[in-house]
Amino acid sequence: MKYSKYDASGNDFVIFHTNEKKDYSQLAIELCKKENVDGLIVLVPHIVYDFEWLFYNNDGSTASMCGNGTRAVALYAYQNQITGTFMKFLTGAGEINCTVEGDIVETQMTKPFEIKEPFEEDGFVCWIVNTGVPHIVIMTDNLDDFNLALCSKLRQKYDANVNFAKVENQKLFVRTFERGVEGETLACGTGMVASFLRASNLGLVENSAKVYPKSQEELNLRKDDEVIYFKGKVKFIKTDETN
Repeated sequence: MKYSKYDASGNDFVIFHTNEKKDYSQLAIELCKKENVDGLIVLVPHIVYDFEWLFYNNDGSTASMCGNGTRAVALYAYQNQITGTFMKFLTGAGEINCTVEGDIVETQMTKPFEIKEPFEEDGFVCWIVNTGVPHIVIMTDNLDDFNLALCSKLRQKYDANVNFAKVENQKLFVRTFERGVEGETLACGTGMVASFLRASNLGLVENSAKVYPKSQEELNLRKDDEVIYFKGKVKFIKTDETN
């Protein structure tokens, strides 16, 4: 079986396409360990959409949505002639639209919804929003406030990813504790979207902003009415095969 490895903002994924829709959780554990990646994405046919994806974290658990994963899979689908430069595909969070321009991919994210109004926890104001998966956002003036013990506590208590975000000179900087990884990740697309929404709601950024995760790769987020667009580079790393 052939598979490919792609990088999107510091998130690495193993990707392949097949006609067989089944549980690939054990394969996800094996391939992700072998390739030291964050997740496995499997493309399967769909009668309405260009394809459907099956997404697995590196521990074999599933996730409804992954922002960086959508950009990686879009470039894979285009480069493997599954779709053209514009595509619609189905995720656990619903329909996703992506546009490929060279190595730049823009994703139209699913419509976010607030899970819990702002509340205080351990001295920090928290806000929970679903941007495909649930995210806690904490705005801070110092990203060194990011604390693994606190993030783990919040992740378990609210079953959500945890983001600390800072705005400086209209630029948004984000650190994310991610479910499935159970630690800090180099980048999380849905977390950056959640942080952008919180910063926008507080009037800290305009309707578009440059965003920098821990990987320090520059991404762009923009809001058009209630629709969020997430844009950045994707890199093909290699194609390999396994028995």
